Amino acid sequence: MELRRRPRGQRLISMVPMIDVMLILLVFFMVTSSYLDLDMVPMLERQDDTAPAPAATAATAGPLFVRLGPGGALRVGGRDLDAAGFGGLLAGRLAADPGLQVLILPSGHAPTQALVSVMDLAARAGVQRLRIVRLKEAP
Repeated sequence: MELRRRPRGQRLISMVPMIDVMLILLVFFMVTSSYLDLDMVPMLERQDDTAPAPAATAATAGPLFVRLGPGGALRVGGRDLDAAGFGGLLAGRLAADPGLQVLILPSGHAPTQALVSVMDLAARAGVQRLRIVRLKEAP
């Protein structure tokens, strides 16, 4: 009498431990990361300077984005402003919203003195919530 062994089936590799490790890593990276909501930052500037810029009014809600260009030029809402115009804009916005948040986005080539001057203007106008947002450039 000849006994035959049944062919052994292939062993299945379990994916459960790998999924567990991946979920633990996901939770770890989520807890240890800091997030910057870049969707709120207007990344594009108008290319056509002949079209009228949208006027930043005192009734505009939300933070005030101030771009500081390479030469120290101020741009708010697509408009170039000087120190007096920026002070007037801040005064109008602060009258409507005393808790106004001002976000300064300096260019990588902006002079440090220009950044300090903008911060001084904001402090003299009475801004309490001022933040400098530095976007890292790609290598």
